[in-house]
Amino acid sequence: MEKQSIFITGAASGIGRATALYFAEKGWFVGLFDIDETGLSELSRRIGEDRSCCRPMDVTRQESVKEAVRHFSQHTGQKMDVLFNCAGILRMGPHHRIDIDDQKQIVAVNLTGILHCIHECLSILKKTPGSAIVNMSSASAVYGSPELAVYSATKFAVRGLTEALNIEFEALGIRVSHVMAPYVQTPMILDAKVQAISVGRLGVHITPEQVAKVVWRAAHGNRVQWRVGALIQLLVFGMWSFPFARRFLVKTLAFHR
Repeated sequence: MEKQSIFITGAASGIGRATALYFAEKGWFVGLFDIDETGLSELSRRIGEDRSCCRPMDVTRQESVKEAVRHFSQHTGQKMDVLFNCAGILRMGPHHRIDIDDQKQIVAVNLTGILHCIHECLSILKKTPGSAIVNMSSASAVYGSPELAVYSATKFAVRGLTEALNIEFEALGIRVSHVMAPYVQTPMILDAKVQAISVGRLGVHITPEQVAKVVWRAAHGNRVQWRVGALIQLLVFGMWSFPFARRFLVKTLAFHR
């Protein structure tokens, strides 16, 4: 197979879906993986079976990820140009009101899921010249976000993992980066039963298509961190410029009523 290929988790909706469509438009072969079988099938039909493959996959189950990678590699001649770790979940609200099982599931999907994917994809990535791993991070990895505490913690972990592996995997010829975005117009945010104060305060202005374009740049670039939109640029600049006021800024922007 001569086409470049991308393995996308959480592909059935939101950022994952938009990224799959964008890369397919650019002529890439896209591997679509998600727990949502209906969404996967619809997307695969839209892209075309000759330009995509799909399989239900649960990132929290290593065996499920292993089978998905095997399925993908059979369609790509044992090559993978990009692994895009996009699958993620979010529960918003006061920490003490979020069930502990929900908290553990956030960690299982957002962090352990990425570990599973990197582990199972590493051998095929090493065989593909110029390959890359792109992890979906968040603006909540800039400073701990109230009412998103566990989600924020997982995104800090993703950021740290990315920065470390960017150095380690250089010797393997694999570039590693992460994409940071504020609230994105996805079902995870727009359809949430409980929304954090910061959703109303900061707004939800970023579209999945905007993120997809940054993922494309990250897949071809050499930077470790990629940011989407002016808001995240402003947040990072504010935290860097006024380190003594970080807690006050976050409390005012995202929590103080």
